[in-house]
Amino acid sequence: MQNLEIINKINEILIDEFEIEPEQIKPEANLMKTLEIDSLDLVDLVVLIEKNFGFKVKAEEFASIKLLQDFYDYIINRMQQTPAM
Repeated sequence: MQNLEIINKINEILIDEFEIEPEQIKPEANLMKTLEIDSLDLVDLVVLIEKNFGFKVKAEEFASIKLLQDFYDYIINRMQQTPAM
C-alpha cells in the first residue's frame, strides 16, 4: 500500500466513522483539539486501524501522537515494518 493510499484510507475512516468534516482534515490538525477525538474515540480508532491495516497498535507508541501528520507517519512507518500478507 502506497503512502497516499494509506493517508486516503485514514481520512476516509475519520470522515465515515467519526463524522469529521473533510475540510477539517489537514496534516497540522490536532487530533483531540481540532478533530475533537476524545479518549473513547481513540479506542475505536485503534480498533479500526488494526482492522484496516492489519497490525496491532502499541499504546506506548500511540501516546506520542498529537497531530494528524503524526498519525499518518505512525501508520505509514508501521505498514513498512509489517510483512505483506
